[in-house]
Amino acid sequence: MKTIQEIKEMLSRSEGEAALEAANEIVENKSVNKETLATAYYLRGNAYRQNGNVRMALNSYLEAMDLDPNGPAAEAYRHLQELLDYYHKDYYNP
Repeated sequence: MKTIQEIKEMLSRSEGEAALEAANEIVENKSVNKETLATAYYLRGNAYRQNGNVRMALNSYLEAMDLDPNGPAAEAYRHLQELLDYYHKDYYNP
């Protein structure tokens, strides 16, 4: 099983698929502590986002926020939601 640091390094090298697999291993492991699990969900969200799966990224951020409401997933969720909610009236009125 990969460590949290190894997953972060994979994401920094844009290895989203490998990071997703590694994060899923941690999430599925029943013996990890709450803090590690929250971080794994957050990193899984980042991996999903990197792979273009926004819906699953938001879901993973929500899981992380349930475990750690003040963690980095809350801000990531908010930023991603703002991007999805962006509305520019000039794009819709030719």
